[in-house]
Amino acid sequence: MVRGVYIHIPFCHQICNYCDFNKVYFRNQPVDEYIEAVGKEIAMALNRSPEQFSNIETIYLGGGTPTALSPSQLERLLELIGGHLTTDVMEFTAEANPDELTIEKLKVLKNGGVNRLSLGVQSFDEQLLRRLGRTHTIDQVYRSIDDAFKAGFENISIDLMYGLPGQSDGQWEDTLEKALALNLPHYSAYSLIVEPKTVFYIQYMRGKLHLPEEETEAKMYEMLMDKMEMNGLHQYEISNFAKDGYQSIHNKIYWDNDEYAGFGAGAHGYIKGIRYSNHGPIKKYLQAVNMGQLPILHQHEVTLMEKCEEEMFLGLRKNEGVSFERFEQKMGFSMKEKYGGIISKLVNEGLLTEDEGRIRLTKKGRFLGNEVFRQFLLCE
Repeated sequence: MVRGVYIHIPFCHQICNYCDFNKVYFRNQPVDEYIEAVGKEIAMALNRSPEQFSNIETIYLGGGTPTALSPSQLERLLELIGGHLTTDVMEFTAEANPDELTIEKLKVLKNGGVNRLSLGVQSFDEQLLRRLGRTHTIDQVYRSIDDAFKAGFENISIDLMYGLPGQSDGQWEDTLEKALALNLPHYSAYSLIVEPKTVFYIQYMRGKLHLPEEETEAKMYEMLMDKMEMNGLHQYEISNFAKDGYQSIHNKIYWDNDEYAGFGAGAHGYIKGIRYSNHGPIKKYLQAVNMGQLPILHQHEVTLMEKCEEEMFLGLRKNEGVSFERFEQKMGFSMKEKYGGIISKLVNEGLLTEDEGRIRLTKKGRFLGNEVFRQFLLCE
């Protein structure tokens, strides 16, 4: 049963230097046709399996940038979504850029059922923003958040990044202090990963991208965890922090390894044990939809072994960890039967703790998360 719906808007007015998501420059793109196609894709999916969408809990508009759309385009998109899916959900999130989030767009989002905003802030250092390829200013961050509150939004999250080229731990501390001074209910903070086919990757391969040392990045992560906790924001996932009651419901669906639908060019979904991805190029996506076909490019039926692996490395991202009981209910055998030796080894190394019927990463384990996850992927 689908718990969440992700809808991808691949248009951007500026491509950031670190971004490897499916995206295109807004100019000269068939934006209006794309919006209509998303509506058609949702309708086709519902016609084929209406029962799968009877109890959705979340909708998430991601990108690209949904706020790259004009107010009228946003309004049409939300009209189509609301015409096919109930928007009376627990959480309806829209990603936004501070320099694109006008009062008019905020009103459109609010009227369309959106009740949570996720702003791509990344840094409170103007120089680092330019280095990332971001186009907003710090003043626009403050203005957009103030406008969002005035428009009636309470559930607001901002994304931050650390481990950036040329970034010092002092610059990161300054960003954290300015971000926390906003007293928002949710923050996400990610270390930079240099992905192929990005501007940063080209610079890295040419030896022109100077990243902080591993020790400095670890110091930044520890600073992040400490400052968030000091300000009443509890870590509930490796990169996410929230006040009580403001954890991201949609993202938790991913970490719980539960089912969700993905609509739009390049979107991914997981339904009835099958992971799928749509055509990424806009033209191919539109061709498929306009021919009355679901625009699916790849499908993969998840094996039991893969399901076990996913349950572990996704679930261990959460501070609550992985439940022995839930694992057995989903897999038909116990976690100890499958991973007992690995769990004992990682507990002895101080990377995992076992209590209250579950295993979870220790603080030390959060610094070495990928190494812990790899242990469960190597198990035969």
